[in-house]
Amino acid sequence: MSITKSTENIDATAITAIASHLNHVVAESYGLLGQLHLAHWNVEGTDFLTLHQMFQTQYEELFVAIDDIAERVRALGHYAEGGLKKLAEMSTVPEGPSAAAAPAKDWVSSVLLAHEIVIAAAHKARVIAAEAGDAETEDLLIGRISTHQKAVWFLNSYLK
Repeated sequence: MSITKSTENIDATAITAIASHLNHVVAESYGLLGQLHLAHWNVEGTDFLTLHQMFQTQYEELFVAIDDIAERVRALGHYAEGGLKKLAEMSTVPEGPSAAAAPAKDWVSSVLLAHEIVIAAAHKARVIAAEAGDAETEDLLIGRISTHQKAVWFLNSYLK
């Protein structure tokens, strides 16, 4: 890959690592997206409407964010990973409750854990981007971390 004006401020030896870590964030984000959809579809109980709407808000925002992350991979001159099987293999997000009745708290806990996994992956990628002088990727990831931290706060507050 050649250095272009759009990436000349970034340590060229680190661009591949940055793209790889961004692809990992995409995979973890897809794991979270799957958990959010499943929770949205299957949550029940007295808090149904609140949780159903919250999960939908989160997965709609996340879908757009995943696109931004994958497009950053492309802007760095690499290819974004894709395909459900490939992304599932790359993700460490554990399966949550299956398509069966589960208490609302189990759905919330499943989604909460997935958000924390995405935060960890995004933080690792942010550090690598910062060390390489890639402020644009770092900025993107700071925004993602902040969004996921807010979601964790909401979900933890529900569980109290």
